[in-house]
Amino acid sequence: MMLSINGWLNLFQPIQLQLPLLYPSLASYHHESRQNHSVTESGMFSQSDDDLNSRGFEIHMSRDDINLDKLNSLFVMVGFPRREKGKLLRALEHTVSLLWIHEKKSGSIIGFARATGDSIFNAIIWDVVVDPSYQGLGLGKVMMERLIADLVKRGISNIALYAEPNVVGFYQPLGFISDPDGIRAMAYSRRRR
Repeated sequence: MMLSINGWLNLFQPIQLQLPLLYPSLASYHHESRQNHSVTESGMFSQSDDDLNSRGFEIHMSRDDINLDKLNSLFVMVGFPRREKGKLLRALEHTVSLLWIHEKKSGSIIGFARATGDSIFNAIIWDVVVDPSYQGLGLGKVMMERLIADLVKRGISNIALYAEPNVVGFYQPLGFISDPDGIRAMAYSRRRR
C-alpha cells in the first residue's frame, strides 16, 4: 500500500531540507497487543524485551524518568547539537510516541527515537540515535519496530521520516520507501536562493 503526504512537515533542524522523505508500507503490520506488533514477516519483534533485558538493556516508552542531560550527551555523541534543556523537555511533551533504551550497568541512555504528529493520521519519526559503542547490536531496529508498532496501534497510518543518505538502507527493510508515487518532501526555509 502506498501512502502519501497528508499535511504539514514540522522541521526541527534545517539540515533535513535536503534529505529524502521515507514512508512505511503498513500492509504487513499486525494490530494485536504491543508485544505482537511488528514490522517483521514473522509477526514477532527481532529481539524480545526479555532477550534485551537479559543483555542488560531496558526499554522505556515514556518520558518518565528520562534524564535530559544523559539524552543530550547521547545526541552530542552521535553528532547532533546539544539542545537547551527547557526546549528539549517541551519537545518531548509534544511527542506522540517515544522510546529510549537504558543500559542498566552504566546507567546510560544508549538509544532514543521519537515521533511527532497530529495523533490521528500523521506522524514523523525524529531523533533515531544509538550510542556508537552499541551500534551493530540491532538496537536501532529494536527501537524502530516498537515505535512503528506503537504508532500503528494508535491508528496512525501515515508515518514518515527524514534520513541521511548513508542510513536510507537501514530504513528500507523496515518498510520505508523514498519518494512514493513521485512525492517529494518540501520544507519552508527562510533562506532565499
